[in-house]
This record gives sequence, structure tokens and C-alpha cells, in this order.
Amino acid sequence: MAKKVVVKDLLEAGVHFGHLTRKWNPNMAPYIYMERNGIHIINLYKTAAKIEEASEALKKISASGRKILFVATKKQAKDIVAEKAKNANMPYITERWPGGMLTNFVTIRKAVKKMASIDRMKQDGTFMTLSKKERLAVDRLRAKLEKNLGSISDMSRLPAALFVVDTTREHIAVAEALKLNIPIFAMVDTNSDPRVIDYVIPSNDDASKSIESIMNFVSEAVIEGLSERKSGSDEDSNDEEGMEKKAKAPKKDKEVKKEKAEVPSTDADDVEVMEEAKKPVSQKSKKEVLNEEE
Repeated sequence: MAKKVVVKDLLEAGVHFGHLTRKWNPNMAPYIYMERNGIHIINLYKTAAKIEEASEALKKISASGRKILFVATKKQAKDIVAEKAKNANMPYITERWPGGMLTNFVTIRKAVKKMASIDRMKQDGTFMTLSKKERLAVDRLRAKLEKNLGSISDMSRLPAALFVVDTTREHIAVAEALKLNIPIFAMVDTNSDPRVIDYVIPSNDDASKSIESIMNFVSEAVIEGLSERKSGSDEDSNDEEGMEKKAKAPKKDKEVKKEKAEVPSTDADDVEVMEEAKKPVSQKSKKEVLNEEE
């Protein structure tokens, strides 16, 4: 069971810090709690609701055996996303988004196969028959392909969904996913347009603490979906006698109704937590958070 989203934890991670008000996207207005000293503050209760909604959807996708491609090329996010994606056994892009990664997937697969052919050359001894200059060229090509495409070498078909950190920076990835009708999950800051995203998680996408906080929930949901799939396949491999017993047992409804994410009603505790976000914030607040990570 995935852990419950605690608003106070999100607050401590700095998830509520938005961009300067002059850089905002008006379409993010529903997710903004207030403005303080020229900086927008994100409503963390809406963030928590959206995290739960996205986590449930991601869990179902991973439980079905399909792949989720994680995309994050900014410095603060790449290492975190790579680690979480590896733990969840999912493909990821953290170096550079190769143009046509989705819309021209056949060509990308050819480049991945090129890596495999170079590896075979080294194993069967063909590599050593090349001249020194040719070997250097092949090694450089292999290193370049590994850096850009090594993380998707096991992705034999288009992903079932995309998870993006900073949709403004990764606009090419978003555009390709939209063209192919691939669902998009994303951390969306106050300077981005949420209208093109299927599952919006309003949050600070610039600080590594904030990114790690959101990625923890997301990766746990994906891992939970994979474990459910594994346990389901184990049950299917039972002998005939076990299957007969299972058929006689009363059926349970395994489908989880997807409830519409709602923002909890504000009570005394809610007010207290959000009052923390109301405290005066200087324009250097977000910069200080970024500097700490560097």
C-alpha cells in the first residue's frame, strides 16, 4: 500500500514555491494559493490530491505490464529521476531528448540495435580485426549511443505513458506525446501550461528536494503496480487443482473505482499548515533553495 501524501512533508520539501508572479502562466491560477512578495505559492492540498490521482493511474499502467518513460534533462532532476526510474525498472531520458524519440521510434530503435551489434563485434572478435583508428571511432560511437539511448535499450515499443519534470523545458517530448495520444503525467510549475497535461501535479520543479519528494510517491506507485502484476502471474501459474478451488471461491471485485480527486475541506489543521506558507517570502527564497542543492 503506497504511503499517504502528507501536506506538511510537501511544505518542508519546498513543493509550494512557485515562480515570480511576472513569469506565471494564467492557466495555473486554479492551483495557486496566494502571492507573497512577488512569488506565487502553490496550493499544497490540490497538489496532494493530484499526486494521489496520478499515482493510482501510474499503478494501473505498471500493473498491466506496460512501460512508463520518465523524462528530466535539467541538472537538479536528472540524477534523482534516473535513480527512481532504475528502481522501478522503467526507461528514462536524462541527457538530451532525441528529436523523434516517439514520432520516429523506428529510427531510434535502429540506433539501439547499433549498440547491440557493436557489443557482438567485441564478443566474437570482429572488433579486433579493425584498424586502431576504426576501433577508436566505433568506441566513441558506442559511448555516445550509450549516453543518450542506453537507458531505453530495453524499450522495444512506444511507452504507455510519459512522466515529465518541467513541461516548459521538455516541450518537444510533450508535443510528440500529444501527437501520438500518449498520456502525460507531469510536475507543472506556475510558469507552465497545464492544459496539455493529462495528469497535472502542481509543484516546484526547480528544487531537487521538491522533485525527490514527488518522485518518491510516483516510483512507489509504479513499483506497487509491478508487484501486483507479479503476484497475479504467480497465482495464474498454480496447478489445476488450485485453479478449481479458486473458481469455486466467491469472486471479489478487483477493480478499484477511480474517484475524482477532490480537495479536502479546510479545517483548523489545514489552516495551520497553509499559514506556514503565508509567512513572508523574499524573492531570494527559491534561489536559496536552488543554491543549497548546488
